[in-house]
Order: sequence, then C-alpha cells, then structure tokens
Amino acid sequence: MIIPRYHIGPSHIAGAGKGLFLDEPVARGRVVVAPDAIPRVHSFEEIARMPDAETLLPATVRWFENAYTVTPEWPDECYVNHAFAPTGLWHLGFVFAAADLEAGTEITVDYRHLLAPGQEEEFRDSLSGDRIVGFSWEESLRTSTRALADLVV
Repeated sequence: MIIPRYHIGPSHIAGAGKGLFLDEPVARGRVVVAPDAIPRVHSFEEIARMPDAETLLPATVRWFENAYTVTPEWPDECYVNHAFAPTGLWHLGFVFAAADLEAGTEITVDYRHLLAPGQEEEFRDSLSGDRIVGFSWEESLRTSTRALADLVV
C-alpha cells in the first residue's frame, strides 16, 4: 500500500522504464509504502524450485530472514526502482522517506535489501555501474535498522 498520493511515470533512471513519483511532499522518516495483503511467503529455495522460477524471480522480494513474496501481477509498489543512494529506506517491507521529499520525487530503494543473499540483479546500478548483490539477512537488518534510527531522531 502506497501511503501518499502518487503517480506512475517514466523513470529518471536510465533503462528503468517506469517509476513511482510522489504527488505531495513527505517528511523525513515518514512511511511511503507499507505492506498489505501478503497472502503467503516462500523460502527462496521453494521459489527456485518452481517450474516458472525464472519468470517469478524478478517479482520476488525478501521481507525478512528467508521469507519472500512473489507478486507477478506487478502492483504499483513494483515501480519503486533501485538506487545505491535511494530516496526511500527499505526496512522489513516498509519504505520510509530517507529525507524530506518534495512532490515530484521518484521513490527508490536499495535493492540489496530485497534480494536473496548473494543473488545478483540482471542489471547494474545506473549511476555507478556496480553490481547489485543481495545482502545477507543480518547485514540488511543491521544497516536498515541503523539508518531508520538515524531518520527518526
């Protein structure tokens, strides 16, 4: 569920296609995206064994530990693109505003939090050209918890 008013439009990120843009300002530390309607989680190994795993993996998101959702119907949350210096902070399925965000801001998150440990995206970061490789659960939780604590002080 996306909390502020928003729209989907052409991304400002080279090669990203569409992006999710705010239609209103959002203050630092406020929730931009919150989880809702999660029918089931799977282990990454379960998804990898599915007959259509190659199609499903781009629609797979880690929520916690080894629990992933698969959303092939592409809700609007799927238009949140990757950035190593994102406008949103991913933490346990929530996306928090990483700074005071103006209307028109494209929401991005660091995909390393969403990927399985060691899983690599098929594309590279558009600014640095660096590989995007999933954090371990511990690293994701440690870094996102610290970043969230810094946002809300």
